[in-house]
Amino acid sequence: MTANSATQAPTPLPVAPRVVALAGGVGGARLADGLAQVLPPENLTIIVNTGDDFEHLGLYICPDVDTVCYTLAGLSNPATGWGRADETWQALESLGALGGPTWFRLGDRDLGLHLERTRRLRMGQSLSLVTQHFCRAMGIGAAVLPMSDDATPTWVYTIEGDLPFQEYFVRHQCQPKVTGFRFEGAERARPSPGVLEALDRADLVVICPSNPWVSIDPILAIPGIRPAVQARRVVAVSPIIGGQTVKGPAGKMFLELGITPSALAVAEHYAELLTGFVLDRVDENLAEQIQALKVQTLATDTIMKTPLDRARLAKEVVEFGLRLSHSS
Repeated sequence: MTANSATQAPTPLPVAPRVVALAGGVGGARLADGLAQVLPPENLTIIVNTGDDFEHLGLYICPDVDTVCYTLAGLSNPATGWGRADETWQALESLGALGGPTWFRLGDRDLGLHLERTRRLRMGQSLSLVTQHFCRAMGIGAAVLPMSDDATPTWVYTIEGDLPFQEYFVRHQCQPKVTGFRFEGAERARPSPGVLEALDRADLVVICPSNPWVSIDPILAIPGIRPAVQARRVVAVSPIIGGQTVKGPAGKMFLELGITPSALAVAEHYAELLTGFVLDRVDENLAEQIQALKVQTLATDTIMKTPLDRARLAKEVVEFGLRLSHSS
């Protein structure tokens, strides 16, 4: 990173390609925000994992969709990367005082979104339509598409039994040892309207630095999405840096599944889909092994501490992807 990179916005892309990003979690949301900074809104589609959606307190919660939307709208909590900035917790405190479940923390501002989503879904609106409405209300120009309007909940197999994803992730703090995953109903689900069309038009597909097991694999499990991705130029950004994740349990999951966590392990996970792979400079020694998978590599600074870091990385990823031939 140059001395000015943290304070100067990257120069605009000379060509504005059509980009589809696959995203989930905080890392995915941050790179999606970077892409939104360097691409015209009509040229960016973000397909978001909905495998961790669930019902809680009678409300329909979409953690990854909301994290992406809050981040794109500049409303996310800068400390955590999830939830809303300037949040208050009075409803949760009242719930706890009455003996209700408080393990999943819903802030007062966040609660309003879940109430309105649930109301609209019960009126018969689809999740993708509700998400589109929320994006307009938040001033988000890029298309944010849930991977499917059909429920496909992620289950985590652990040595302590099978757990719904949020039970594993939040209530049990990712502690039980993982043995596998299931995306319930995925084989019968359909991609949300616009998903396959966006992939068919894409000049580049970017797999964001999201958890491969529980953020990206659920998207790819929806019938039609994996072959549509495989037909495009695809660049993935590693969520693992120096053998560790910046956020989340991906590294722990790799270890518990008997795989050494590394940028190479991520590249191998996606290998059949990839044209290019972006890894952090600290892992540059792995580039030759990744290239042996017939995947081209770019080593750069991949940690996104600021919005300008996101934009810089997004620009580098897109420029790298456009230099690649699909057959490489």
